[in-house]
Amino acid sequence: MNAGSALDAVNHWVIQLGGSGLFIIALLDSSFLSFPQAVDVLIVVLSTRHPQWMPLYVGLSTLGSVGGCLALFTVGRKGGELFLRRRFKPATVDRALVFYRRWGTGAIAVPAMLPPPTPFKLLTLLAGAAGMHPLTFALSVTMGRMLRYLAEGVLAVEYGDRAWTLLAEHRIAFALVLAALGVLAYIAWRRGGIAEMTNDD
Repeated sequence: MNAGSALDAVNHWVIQLGGSGLFIIALLDSSFLSFPQAVDVLIVVLSTRHPQWMPLYVGLSTLGSVGGCLALFTVGRKGGELFLRRRFKPATVDRALVFYRRWGTGAIAVPAMLPPPTPFKLLTLLAGAAGMHPLTFALSVTMGRMLRYLAEGVLAVEYGDRAWTLLAEHRIAFALVLAALGVLAYIAWRRGGIAEMTNDD
């Protein structure tokens, strides 16, 4: 079975299971496996078929994604910096770590909203290696993923089978809108003082 057939089989399995399958695939995709765009496609497909369950699909996808990201984040906290220094130039890693320590929530929440090919697994490892507070990380991913999946779910409910075509044709515009929403959400987050409450002393 080739990769395409395997992905089709996974998608068919998730569609049959509905929300629980979506949670599992989101959990796996955000941790150590990779199913490119599978969660996004499945949210659109399931929300088109069962629009009344769209909020549930968004919620379960978000929870699964946060759980998978936390698993990878934990790896980053326990040895990610050493791994990254072996794979990338030390100066590059140093700049990335400084960036994360300075921007915290925004350094994760905004990329979490963006669709593939955003290298989010690498960003997750960097966040762990930079010593980001686990609660800050989890809340950042939750905010980013929920906005992204909710936007896809709303489009699916509004446009039905045309939703994924619209997303594919206007991918850059969709990503820019999500990024703008992410920046606004980050500003609100900082002004509300929530991020500071979850920072390490």
